Amino acid sequence: MTPSELPDTIPVFPLTGALLLPRSRLPLHIFEPRYLAMIEDCMKTRARLIGMIQPCEGPDGTRKRLHAIGCAGRLTAFSETEDGRYMITLSGVSRYRIKREVEGFTPYRRAEVDWTGFERDLDGPESDAGFDRGAFLALLKRYFAAQDLSTDWSSLREAGDELLINSLSMLCPLSGEDKQALLEAPSLRTRRETLTTLMEFALRGGEGEQMQ
Repeated sequence: MTPSELPDTIPVFPLTGALLLPRSRLPLHIFEPRYLAMIEDCMKTRARLIGMIQPCEGPDGTRKRLHAIGCAGRLTAFSETEDGRYMITLSGVSRYRIKREVEGFTPYRRAEVDWTGFERDLDGPESDAGFDRGAFLALLKRYFAAQDLSTDWSSLREAGDELLINSLSMLCPLSGEDKQALLEAPSLRTRRETLTTLMEFALRGGEGEQMQ
């Protein structure tokens, strides 16, 4: 997708903890009526873009505010279950910055967005020249053991830098604010450094206490 093909207004999907990154894929299970309508409307558009975004609590605790930066994904896979739910996959295209929310008659939220500053997202995969894969995987093993998580370690060892770092950023059980920090990282190296810090913090128990 080229910059000229990116629309000025997109539907936005606030979902705490759901992180989408450029060139990554996010499977989603859609069942709420407003988001079923969003998917149906999205499929009628040429770009087929949906903007994933992290919500944050508003001052009154009702309608949630949205973070300024999200990532738009193109709807690339779709299936419908017998009871009317949708199983979809979004393929990450580019991050965006919300300019303003658009009022209208749709049951889901929409926003006018600005793609400026995220042109690199539309290019090929990033590399991380300073990546010490051995040290990173050793930390990851400790983190996964502490979190009681399992994975295919041979696949992780063989994955490219961007695929490895972005996949872990999306899949690790981190808070919405932590996911937002990973999303906003200006480079793959910064994202890897942020993810490393978050794993080290979790291994200290979050408050300086070593996890047993």
